[in-house]
Amino acid sequence: MKTAAEEWRQALDAWALPEAILASAEESPWIHPPELFGVPDVIEPSPSHDRAREAVPANGTVLDVGCGGGIAAFALTPPATHVIGVDHQPAMLEMFQANAAKRGVSCDTVEGYWPLVAEATAKADVVTAHHVVYNVGDIVPFLAALTAHARRRVVIEMPDHHPLAPMSDAWRHFWQLERPQGPTPSDLLDVLKEMGVTAQSVQWQGPMRGERNLEETARFMRIRLCLPVAREREVYDYLAAHPAPSVRELTTIWWDT
Repeated sequence: MKTAAEEWRQALDAWALPEAILASAEESPWIHPPELFGVPDVIEPSPSHDRAREAVPANGTVLDVGCGGGIAAFALTPPATHVIGVDHQPAMLEMFQANAAKRGVSCDTVEGYWPLVAEATAKADVVTAHHVVYNVGDIVPFLAALTAHARRRVVIEMPDHHPLAPMSDAWRHFWQLERPQGPTPSDLLDVLKEMGVTAQSVQWQGPMRGERNLEETARFMRIRLCLPVAREREVYDYLAAHPAPSVRELTTIWWDT
């Protein structure tokens, strides 16, 4: 019988693309445009921000793992006055530093993959990890390192379905390829329970984030679908006929340390 952690890894492994499709790609489909990770001047409240903020003391610290531009961290300033960003993309860390300077908040950054850089990363009152866990097959060390670095609380935000799930219809249309369904937040909660962590969760709806216009969306979708530049207009027409939803289902998971 598989453990919850093994089930999690197996479910993520199912998202691997067939070698024949990858070999045909003109560009790597594993792209994360930095502009999708921008931080608005006013960060709207959310269950994730609320659960984190209530655990941050005055002049507290926040560690944001997989930080991107840092929306999870800067939603907590104040009361936090120092933030730490971890990301494997230097462009993301540059955005994080710029956003900290804009807000008059002190910051440190650590470049690399979590938990490989955990030993080089300071602890904080609250640790956040938004929209990261679906990229982590070896989930137990990842979660354990989050817990070890939080003096008060860990807060994870994740979509209810894999972030590539909205492309499933497009994969079927362009490649006749069926995509998997899991894992889900429930599966992550099972892993935490297996680790002896008592976590809480809440489901909610948030805005769907995407590129700024249809042309840009078509370009990135075409790359993610491993299609050549010559077929970008086909992707544009497909997207025009199949508009993306404006909201998505999300889950916030948190636990105290």
